[in-house]
Amino acid sequence: MPHSSDSSDSSSSGRSSSSSKQDSSDDMRKVQRREKNRIAAQKSRQRQTQKADTLHLESEDLERQNAALRREIKQLSEELKHFSAMLNSHETHCSILHTQPSAASEMLYTPLSFPQTHISSPCFQH
Repeated sequence: MPHSSDSSDSSSSGRSSSSSKQDSSDDMRKVQRREKNRIAAQKSRQRQTQKADTLHLESEDLERQNAALRREIKQLSEELKHFSAMLNSHETHCSILHTQPSAASEMLYTPLSFPQTHISSPCFQH
């Protein structure tokens, strides 16, 4: 009888040995899968951080551009006020506007002729 118990012990130890090998293999796969998952999560967090940093830099750049454009708008508005005031002042003293209104308006406000005729006009000789 001892022999039969030995044979059953050996078969059961054979099973437990193959079972422990399988458990060990399963554990190894779990460890590898966890490591891959850890690396993938780390890469994902790095990409998110990099994307956030890029968006932050882009936002700062757009804020600078916006501020520069607002300054330019302010400067151009001031120039517009200045030139409008100059034009209003000029119109009150302009002899051409008072003598020939239709010819003067064509001469002064025709887009293609405005720079040449207006600069050389006698109005600016006041």
